[in-house]
Amino acid sequence: MSLLNLISLGGGLAFFLYGMNLLGTGLERVSSGRMEKALEKLTGNLFFCVLLGAAVTAAIQSSSATTVIVVGMVNAGILKLRPAVGVIMGANVGTTITGQILRLGDLESGSSLLLSLLKPSSLAPMAAIAGILLLTLAKRPVKKVVGEILLGFGVLFQGMLAMEAAVSPLRDSPIFVQMFTALQSPFLGVLAGAIVTAVIQSSSASVGILQALSSTGAITYSAAFPIIMGQNIGTCVTSLIASAGASRNAKRAAMVHLYFNVIGTLLFLVGVYSLNAAIGGFSFWESPIGRGGIANVHTLFNLVCTAVFLPFSGALARLAELTVRRDAREQAMEEETAGLDERFLHSPALALSQCAEVLERMAAYATQNFLEAITLFGKYDQKTAGRINDREAAIDRMEDRANNYLLKIGETELADPESREATMLLRLVIEFERVGDYAVNLMERAEALYDKQARFSDQAMEELTIIGSAVEEILQLAAESFHNRSDAVSSMIEPLEETIDTMADTLKMRHIYRLKNGLCTIDAGLVFLETLADLERISDHCSNAAVSVMGYLKGSELLNRHEYIRGLHLGAAAGYNGMLKAYMDKYMGALDTPSLCQDA
Repeated sequence: MSLLNLISLGGGLAFFLYGMNLLGTGLERVSSGRMEKALEKLTGNLFFCVLLGAAVTAAIQSSSATTVIVVGMVNAGILKLRPAVGVIMGANVGTTITGQILRLGDLESGSSLLLSLLKPSSLAPMAAIAGILLLTLAKRPVKKVVGEILLGFGVLFQGMLAMEAAVSPLRDSPIFVQMFTALQSPFLGVLAGAIVTAVIQSSSASVGILQALSSTGAITYSAAFPIIMGQNIGTCVTSLIASAGASRNAKRAAMVHLYFNVIGTLLFLVGVYSLNAAIGGFSFWESPIGRGGIANVHTLFNLVCTAVFLPFSGALARLAELTVRRDAREQAMEEETAGLDERFLHSPALALSQCAEVLERMAAYATQNFLEAITLFGKYDQKTAGRINDREAAIDRMEDRANNYLLKIGETELADPESREATMLLRLVIEFERVGDYAVNLMERAEALYDKQARFSDQAMEELTIIGSAVEEILQLAAESFHNRSDAVSSMIEPLEETIDTMADTLKMRHIYRLKNGLCTIDAGLVFLETLADLERISDHCSNAAVSVMGYLKGSELLNRHEYIRGLHLGAAAGYNGMLKAYMDKYMGALDTPSLCQDA
């Protein structure tokens, strides 16, 4: 084969791949995202998943693209692993449509004008002409997209014809014949097919290349069969690459694609070669294979594998789960909301108690994050910040699952006490999650100080320690009030919250005084003021949580917080003023020591 033939082969392959890309892009644009939306609406019907996967792949002409979409949707949590198995199986079936289209090259034109027009040598230029006319002359975007599809179709076939012309001298090459004779070895054939497909990342394209090479007449069924098996394995590279850095379930979806093709290939190889040996050899085994034969083998393999694996889709998913195992951290993450089992929904009281346990865990995580975040102002530590971020991620996961679970509980028929408890829990989810957010804000304030190589003054640190102690107490009271459903504990929170507000206002004024008099840097001063605001917000959310608990205890789904607080301030609640004085003495008294007032 001369250098010019090699250049022509490379050019033909380039046209072929570009045509496939153009065709697939055009079809995706025509779908306007409907394919992805259809995948989102999958039900638990596995057979429907297979059909949809096949339809999507047939439309966009790429099983790799479909599988990458599936991996992305699993990663986003839109699609679960089990339905994804069916879509991946269907994608393998849908990808065979390209080979069936390319087999049109085997049509014998004869005297029939229709058959002559259907041959790629006639169809390709007609499609390309129609496509370029629509692209250049059409005004409407839809017609331009149709033109793009037709042009892609024409370029694809022209690339196929160019490859066939480039390899035609090989039909008389003994080296070429010997090479494909060597590929009759199942191992070498599978390896060659897998490598070529992995490089170009398209089984449809590699099948098209094999169909072009079949025009030489040197490729037999025995040589083509293992290559086609390997092509199905090679196409898995794209989904494996797409799953890199994705969630564990997304990696499992990519592994399902790999296992489906690897196990299917092994079973098919064993079955076909065993049958061939048992009957003394297929009559066609050493005969040259054409485009149609390659397309049929490719289609038969994927149809049979899908039919065989369909009843075992759960086992395939389980195998992927065993391969991509959960680590200790992920195990802990799942245990965070393990009690939110949908089977408990038939017993709302039990379901609500499970949800309450998750909320108590949220409150504990938020409190722990606050306690560790405060320490970072004294000495910033990256490991501590990492733990805070991990807990915050856990809080967010618990919030999401608890909200969804409570909404499902609300869809059942609830008695009045259960309805009030569900309302309380929904409100507490918001409050505890926001406390967690402000704890992260505190960590970020400390990180900002560290990055700027700034620090609070000794006086500011003493003040932060005192108000931090008050916030720690209000957090503990909020958690205790919810855990014990205690009116007595809940009533202690509002006077402490008012005390923290007063402390924050006092400390802001003192710090502004220090800023004006140059007793602290601007960078540190601004961070201190933002920190006080975060602490004040945490106490507000603790107050909101207490009001929600009190509303539940008073037999009301919603208690008007502003009316409740106004009533407290007017003396409607016994002991409020006494508790307020006790907290003011405890915390404001600590702030009013001479050492902390000397610069104010």
